[in-house]
Amino acid sequence: MDWKSELVDTDLPNGVQAIIPIGDYELSIVKSDFSYGGDQGLWEIGVFNGAGMVELPGITVEGDTIKGYLTEDDIDDIIAKMQNL
Repeated sequence: MDWKSELVDTDLPNGVQAIIPIGDYELSIVKSDFSYGGDQGLWEIGVFNGAGMVELPGITVEGDTIKGYLTEDDIDDIIAKMQNL
């Protein structure tokens, strides 16, 4: 999946974001001034189910709904894992 083609500019925070629907979930992919790793050119993800963020075993760690400091290859791997859930 070419998630980079889905990126749109964001005003708050200053950066880019893509929302990718995958099954019952939406994967938010963000790089901004305030995202984990954004100042290093890295990405952050969050998983949504409905209106709220959720933990997703194998994607996020227990107790957290956000995962940061990700490379583009990491994002590709996460998308592939989510498609196989």
